[in-house]
Amino acid sequence: MTVYRPFPSRAAREIDPFLLLDRLGPVTIAPGAGTGVPPHPHAGFEVVSYVLQGSLDHRDSGGHHGRLGPGDVQWMTAGAGIVHSEMPGARLRDQGGTLEAIQLWINLPAHDKQMAPRYGDIPASAIPAVTTRDGRATVRIVAGEALGRQARLPLRTPITYLLWTLAPGAVIDQPLPDGTQALAYVLAGAGRFGSDAGAAARNELVRFAGDRGPVRLAVPAEGERTDVLLLAGPPIGEPVARSGPFVMNTMEEIKAVLGKFRAGELGEVVG
Repeated sequence: MTVYRPFPSRAAREIDPFLLLDRLGPVTIAPGAGTGVPPHPHAGFEVVSYVLQGSLDHRDSGGHHGRLGPGDVQWMTAGAGIVHSEMPGARLRDQGGTLEAIQLWINLPAHDKQMAPRYGDIPASAIPAVTTRDGRATVRIVAGEALGRQARLPLRTPITYLLWTLAPGAVIDQPLPDGTQALAYVLAGAGRFGSDAGAAARNELVRFAGDRGPVRLAVPAEGERTDVLLLAGPPIGEPVARSGPFVMNTMEEIKAVLGKFRAGELGEVVG
């Protein structure tokens, strides 16, 4: 599967409280050829997945099963450890089609890293969508507040997760909570971002300076439709030890959860 990963990278190992941002695809799956990601472990953080095109089936060692289509969201708290799989939906595997999704990892504070795993999903129909008065911008509010509407994800670390679609000439000054780290990732098109109107285009990441006040998203009048994921969250400010699918505060804790996984103590995916 084609993956675009703006971070972690050489420029940024993590952007506290965010650990990883992946764009999966878009990839065209031939009939009968969809393989997906087979069972694998996670521990010490939370995951939010958003499907742009196609479908994904989730199964985990906690007995949870979710099927996501376009616009649906799933969240998972890995906590002390869980094993899960992410596969293209059955119809997509059988008949072929296009798959595209976004996955975000959010760190857990030390006192939550040993909590029991949790899982949930939210259908597209339950996600608020609001359009500006001039009709030039629409936002889907997965978490946080925009244009007078609110939504939240039941995560341990409160985040803002907004998907903006901006037409040419759109200008948005989006308020964000004080003390948060803010990022924008361009999914399509190109725009100008922040007080310095820095340019960014498809698959590029913007880090906003300061510890908040409004951030600006804009598309020139001569530009094109632009889709932007806007993220914000409060830094946790704790040491980060990471090894593949595990994120803890020390390498000793990494070794401990790895031992549990190898011993089968994180369970297995059934079905």
